[in-house]
Amino acid sequence: MGTQESRLLPLNAKDAGVVAASREAQPGMNKLVIANLLHRPLRSIISVLAVAIEVIMILSIVGVFMGMLDSQKERTNGIGADLVVSPSNASFMNGVGGAPMSVKLADFLTRMPHVTVASPVITDFNMSNAVEILYGIDYKSYDSLKPFVFVAGGKFQTPDDVIIDDRYASSGKGYHVGDTMIIKNHPFRVSGIVESGKGGRRLVPIDTLGSLIGSDGKASVIYLKSDDPANDSLIIDEIHATKGLENYRVQTMADLIGLYTPSRFPGFDLALNVVIGIAVIVGFLVIFQSMYTAVLERTREIGILKSLGSSKLTIVSVVLRETAVLAIAGVLLGIASTYGVRELLHIRYSTFSFELTLAWVGWGTLIAFAGALCGALYPAWMAARKDPIDALAYE
Repeated sequence: MGTQESRLLPLNAKDAGVVAASREAQPGMNKLVIANLLHRPLRSIISVLAVAIEVIMILSIVGVFMGMLDSQKERTNGIGADLVVSPSNASFMNGVGGAPMSVKLADFLTRMPHVTVASPVITDFNMSNAVEILYGIDYKSYDSLKPFVFVAGGKFQTPDDVIIDDRYASSGKGYHVGDTMIIKNHPFRVSGIVESGKGGRRLVPIDTLGSLIGSDGKASVIYLKSDDPANDSLIIDEIHATKGLENYRVQTMADLIGLYTPSRFPGFDLALNVVIGIAVIVGFLVIFQSMYTAVLERTREIGILKSLGSSKLTIVSVVLRETAVLAIAGVLLGIASTYGVRELLHIRYSTFSFELTLAWVGWGTLIAFAGALCGALYPAWMAARKDPIDALAYE
């Protein structure tokens, strides 16, 4: 008797809409999906924001790492050298290996056949104001590798001068020729501003930087210019044939730059996987909770659909369609917000590189979308298993 009464319960406006949607087939189901999302706007907004945050987290960590990597590759390539010499145990990453070589080695290398320029350089990892790699250079030889293009000012006039690139000059409060800045707790005068892409963003005399870091007369690397790139292999063989230099690392710049990949940087893959994992878990849990609650609230609607002949697949599709709409909205919001974050960072930190590629935008979209759909699978399965009679009796 109770079952018969439950079948005869009057339909309210919402139930009537479900009946109409079922009879209208696919177009009506789409209307039902949108109506369900609009019926609980706050929950829908939270779900969209969860997916958006997932996308922002993924694209931001990739953008920061890839931006730093690509910027370093571009500026290293802009030095203009053909070869780079470093000790056998030195890291290929600039600024992390100290300055173990004597600058006098540059004079010896200059006298070798096919070597036209040998420029000793100290690269020092600096985090005083921002993460950067300071370059200590011998101006004459470094300029001979590839001439500086000055926007203002000129070369070093005193040991306490610094050359900065145009992007650094426009950062923060802005710098001009003649201004003073503090590097390693030491005042430097800006002697010139150059176009970016010549190694470091701030370059000081090698002797001065050596004194400041306790590496007088030392160098981190020595950049070589050959008389002809075809002779690079001859230079490498000549260096390795020299007593005492057998184990030194001598690479072409192309080979060095080829090492600048995410897998070669300690912690990059781990950090990326951790962030992606956290982002996916956040998106999964929010979508799961949202769709699980939605299914519980729509038990009677599900009963009406099933009593009118809707298959389990149809019920599942309704839940997954709602999730897909939330995921698409969240992905679009996340991508737009990430571009907004990039622009804000460029305004605030003009030297900061934030690399967004279409490939990673695609990966971020796929990961977020897949995580959202996975979060909706159990609620969808639960909805499809509901008994129509029990569901119709649900109040």
